[in-house]
Amino acid sequence: MEFCPKCGCVLVEKNKEFRCQRCNYKSKSKVKIESTEKIELKPQIGIITNKDTDVFPVINATCTKCNHKEAYFWTSQTRSGDEAETRFFRCTKCKHTWREYH
Repeated sequence: MEFCPKCGCVLVEKNKEFRCQRCNYKSKSKVKIESTEKIELKPQIGIITNKDTDVFPVINATCTKCNHKEAYFWTSQTRSGDEAETRFFRCTKCKHTWREYH
C-alpha cells in the first residue's frame, strides 16, 4: 500500500493510474498493494456425551423394568404453574426412565 508524499492519503487505482483522492497526486511508478493477515488457532470445543450429563442425585427407587434399587432423580414443571411438579427417575443400571405425578 502506498501513501501520497504530499498529504499522506492512500493512493487509489483509477483508470490504471494510482492517484491521491485528496490532492490529485499521481504516482510515477507502479504501486504494489499487499495485505497480510495473522490467523490464530483457537482451542477446540469439547463435546459432551450422554455419559457426561448424568449429574443428577442418586436416590433409593425401584426400577419398574429391572427392579434395581438406585435411580437418578430430577423434577420438571410439565403442567400448569399451580399444579405439582413431575418427578422423573432414571435407573442407574439399565437407564430406563419413568415419571411420577403428585
